[in-house]
Amino acid sequence: MNTVSMSNRRKFITTVGAGTVAAVAGCLGSGGDGDGDSGSGTETGGETGGGTTTGTAGGGSSEPITIAATVSRSGSFSGAGEDVETAYRLGEKMINDSGGLLGRDVEVIIRDDESDAQKVREGLQAIISNNDVDMIWGTFGSLLVASAAAVAEREQLPMLSANFAYMEPHLNNNYEWTFAPFPKSRDMGVGATKLANLAPEDDKPVNVGIWQTNTGWGAELGRVWSEALEANGHEVVLNEKFQIGASDFSTLISQSQSANVEYLLTNPAPGGGITAVKQMQEAGFLPKLATIERAATITSWLDATGTAGLYTQSTPGWVPGLVDNGNEAMLEAFRARDGVASDAYPAPTVGGSYNVAQTAKQAIETAGTVEPDAVRETLLNTEFKTVLGEFNFDENGMPVEGDLAPPMGQWQDDLLRLVIPSDVESEASTDLVYPAPAYEDR
Repeated sequence: MNTVSMSNRRKFITTVGAGTVAAVAGCLGSGGDGDGDSGSGTETGGETGGGTTTGTAGGGSSEPITIAATVSRSGSFSGAGEDVETAYRLGEKMINDSGGLLGRDVEVIIRDDESDAQKVREGLQAIISNNDVDMIWGTFGSLLVASAAAVAEREQLPMLSANFAYMEPHLNNNYEWTFAPFPKSRDMGVGATKLANLAPEDDKPVNVGIWQTNTGWGAELGRVWSEALEANGHEVVLNEKFQIGASDFSTLISQSQSANVEYLLTNPAPGGGITAVKQMQEAGFLPKLATIERAATITSWLDATGTAGLYTQSTPGWVPGLVDNGNEAMLEAFRARDGVASDAYPAPTVGGSYNVAQTAKQAIETAGTVEPDAVRETLLNTEFKTVLGEFNFDENGMPVEGDLAPPMGQWQDDLLRLVIPSDVESEASTDLVYPAPAYEDR
């Protein structure tokens, strides 16, 4: 099967008109990318070269709609990367089991980005070079997703990504092709105040401590958290930075104990978060509330942290216990996977990333074509309904402020259970346990 370059592909589209596209995709099974790298599928074809196969945008082509993605199968984000890949395979199956898109199957081609920004760029470029790619789906973590966004902007391909709360790239990089169906930092600030307000009026946490990663997103979150919580009547008594990859949190713990921090907020990578809560337990540092973004969203959080990780909170975009907008169908599909218990729930990152597939499906169906400009315009002018909720995108590719009120969860009984919104009744929703019980009582 042969392909043309992306620039030639768009020239061809312009020549023949919006009703016709060059519908070319790598002749590979789900997961292959033409370089011997595979995901859950197997290769059924060889390398691709030059040439085209044409068909109508509404389904005249029999070739699949091709989506390029990288995930972190290895490296510091590998735990989360496994969840992202699970979500993308669930989404791919959901779309194809319902008849595909525009009468065509969807093929998600995935490479390992090794939790490295350069590998993200290299992996996506390799897929794009060997296949007629229609869309990009992002990976995990703001730094890596921003790297993928650079590829999407250069190639002028629509990109969707969850796990990307960082607002600054949207605001400063003039994104035209990058869309994040995911709560952003400003939404997480709102969530932080809602969580604090669940505490009894006579025992609300006053002293706030922030441990921010020494990254752009860390600084952004530190600012958003400070502004939101101070406006809610709290006092930020500690706001310190630490390096991604840090293995010694003793100084931060000691500073927090001295400042009598009652509400801790931080955003470490998974490995750092696991180390931090273990050291907190060893030092006897027990804030009334501990919100640990990013790290406390992985499937293995409690397996890795034991009782130290119990009763921590997170705002991962999606939380077990949410209902409607495809949540029931996603849960059923997840439980139908080999080796998954009939009462199991997917990790938060699975739910958040599955919503990428839902957004893509609705965007392409509404556009009636995979032509990039048409899909982009649809993304800018459509209301989407996914497992995260209902939202529109603003001109910067972020959900309109206030559309996605971020759900929050607390780790209880081996599951991150929904505590915000507090009015949802489901098997996985619960009341917030506050203050956090003593370590010896867990």
